[in-house]
Amino acid sequence: MRVAARSLSVRVAAAMVVLVAVVSLVISALTTAAISSYLTSQLDGKVAAAQGRAINSWKNGGPPPDAPHGQDAGTVTAYIQGSTTAGTVITAEGKLTELSDQAMGALDHLSAGESSTVDLPDLGEYRVHAAGVDSVTVIVGLPTKDIQNTINSLIGWEVLFGGIGVLTAGGVGVFVVRRQLRPLRRVAQTAREVAGLPLDTGEIGVTARVPDQLTDERTEVGQVAVALNTLLGHMENALDARHRSEQQVRQFVADASHELRTPLTTIHGYAQLSLRQRDPELYGHAMGKVMVETTRMASLVEDLLLLARLDAGRPLDRRPVDLSRLARDSVTDAQIVAPSHHWELALPPDPIVVIGDEQRLHQVVTNLLTNARRHTPAGTTVTVAAKLAGNSAVLTIHDDGPGIPADLLPNVFQRFTRADTARTSTTGGTGLGLSLAQSITHAHHGTLTLTSTPGSTNFTLALPS
Repeated sequence: MRVAARSLSVRVAAAMVVLVAVVSLVISALTTAAISSYLTSQLDGKVAAAQGRAINSWKNGGPPPDAPHGQDAGTVTAYIQGSTTAGTVITAEGKLTELSDQAMGALDHLSAGESSTVDLPDLGEYRVHAAGVDSVTVIVGLPTKDIQNTINSLIGWEVLFGGIGVLTAGGVGVFVVRRQLRPLRRVAQTAREVAGLPLDTGEIGVTARVPDQLTDERTEVGQVAVALNTLLGHMENALDARHRSEQQVRQFVADASHELRTPLTTIHGYAQLSLRQRDPELYGHAMGKVMVETTRMASLVEDLLLLARLDAGRPLDRRPVDLSRLARDSVTDAQIVAPSHHWELALPPDPIVVIGDEQRLHQVVTNLLTNARRHTPAGTTVTVAAKLAGNSAVLTIHDDGPGIPADLLPNVFQRFTRADTARTSTTGGTGLGLSLAQSITHAHHGTLTLTSTPGSTNFTLALPS
């Protein structure tokens, strides 16, 4: 019973039954009252006509003692003059019978011009009217049993048809409500199907959906179905993003472990060599290699810590930065490190100033120039240009080298992505430079984009000015 009571279809059907029952009850009560009033009015008319005949008979010398003087069966006629009273009732056989003292007592309190319903002993309920004729009060009444019989019959039929109507409404209501709620059960079934999926691991992909024919937003069920489908879409995207993030974290940990393991292996090997052999020259060489590898490890750890801080949304310094001067300084440094490349500057005469962290922005430009230097042969021309474009300061770094392989372009900004997949220290990089550059750019609410074809590679850095 508790389960049924919680069912929406049962509750709606029960509400329909109650509503039909209440409406039927109100209509029946109003109908009964209207018909009762109408019949009573009709009876009052008959009483008035009977009273007119009684008054005429009285004016013509009084009623015959043994004749009903044209009145209907059951008519009560009473004459009251002071303390003198007389009354008769016409029997079903058409004969006059004297009213009992009790019946006369129920009538003698009526005043001329008054109509009322009285209960006469041994006769039942009557509708009576009193009228004055000279010093005599003439009271005439007719029984109301016909009205009561009619009303009782009407109530019986109303109860019968009302009960049939309520039962019919209940059955039809349950059928209609269940049919109308069938799409809602389909929505619930879709939700249960998704709830039964293993959502805690792996890539989710596309789960179940409510069918399109049930997603008409003009209906309440359609609105629920659309909301559920939208929710499922967001859930799938979120879970797939979580899965990709977990995969990236695992790959990141594996790559970082590999990058750290290489210098650690080198350090361990040279440490063992220096312990086995006490040759000063070999010892100095081993310590030099240890210093190189520890420096490389320290740089890698610093890059990893910076990426972690950027991922956590740590705020950066926010000060005015002369992007033109920063570009000139970075190109000057690059010329010293790689004099075999041709370095060119194309800067406007006026300084280009942005708000940001100067040290981190210098790191972005340096990483981009380092990338161009490492992956292009000697003699390559690298051009650094800056300009203002609307509300953005745009810095471009172009080289005419061989370009970036097409299969590497989609992943070039991912961490530990390198053109050299052998992962040897001879490549000189850890694969974090471009990832750092993009993360720092995003932290400054800017964009870093890349286009590359053989003979033309462009990195475009856009920052709010």
